[in-house]
Amino acid sequence: MTLIYFILILGLTVFIHELGHFIFAKKNGVYCHEFSLGMGPKLYSFKRKNDETEYCLRLFPIGGYVQMAGEEIDEDKDIPKNKQMQYKSVWQRFIIVVAGALNNFILGIILLFIMAIIWGSPEIKPIISSVDKNYNAYKVNVKEGDLITKVNGHKVSTLDDVVLEFALVEQGDSVKLTLINSNGDEKNVSIKPTKVENEDGTNSYLYGISFSSEINKGFVSSLKYSFSKFVSIYKSMFKIIGNLITGNLGLNNLSGPVGIYNVVGEQSKAGFENVVYLTAYISINVGFINLIPFPAFDGGRALFLIIEKIRKKPVSQKTENTIHLIGFMLLMLLLIVITINDIAKLF
Repeated sequence: MTLIYFILILGLTVFIHELGHFIFAKKNGVYCHEFSLGMGPKLYSFKRKNDETEYCLRLFPIGGYVQMAGEEIDEDKDIPKNKQMQYKSVWQRFIIVVAGALNNFILGIILLFIMAIIWGSPEIKPIISSVDKNYNAYKVNVKEGDLITKVNGHKVSTLDDVVLEFALVEQGDSVKLTLINSNGDEKNVSIKPTKVENEDGTNSYLYGISFSSEINKGFVSSLKYSFSKFVSIYKSMFKIIGNLITGNLGLNNLSGPVGIYNVVGEQSKAGFENVVYLTAYISINVGFINLIPFPAFDGGRALFLIIEKIRKKPVSQKTENTIHLIGFMLLMLLLIVITINDIAKLF
């Protein structure tokens, strides 16, 4: 089941992403040679009547692409110029480029809404639901119902924010919290974690607090949750990228296909609800990553279009393709490093 979920999650995420590019390419009159789901050798393909596009399913269920006329070469001589990508307006090309990521965001929001409407929407505010008397949080007067507004001086508004800030704390270090109680009074506390030895011989550092697991029901709550959670995840990804750049987070905090496969296995054991949430999270993640203005990403291509608009003329196709190729090679190198780390974690 893990393998099936893994293929379905990645397949759906990639399909929706490429479908965004494809729909807007067709809408703007761009000739599409191929719409492919997966990479590697072709397993199955077909063409629809009165449609130039070949629809392909390929062997490896990672990635996919839409091959558009004039996108990779200076000029596709077999296709009329008015149907080639590079002859479309900057705005048309920009919409085609970013449509994949926008589709991923829409999928993520829809899945979060479906999850909330069926199983209820979890509370996303960082409200403390219980304090263990055996740990230091209780000793510094942290109370049930307290709302965390800052962690180590950084503002937080959701549980995702708090989890990320706690992840940035060195093991064994104290954490400073700013809390607001049910009466609206603010207080600042510093909590030293307690070292606990696990059954497998490893150590954990526990603060002794738990967060609200309240579940809200209803259409309005579900709708509100889907958008609030989307914004929360998006903000967290911004913070993660920032902390990777500054070195506060290392590459071991990232996951490639092997790491994602393991997470899918763990989440599937916890129930189908968790699989739906993971799919939404991965889809939003893919959309976010693709909009980063780095060569080979959609965001990198969008950046070239912005530069073209400013310069009043495009960067040469050869130069742009070379830069994207270098970016792609760097991404493949990063993926190899992350995959090695993922495999090492298994042992």
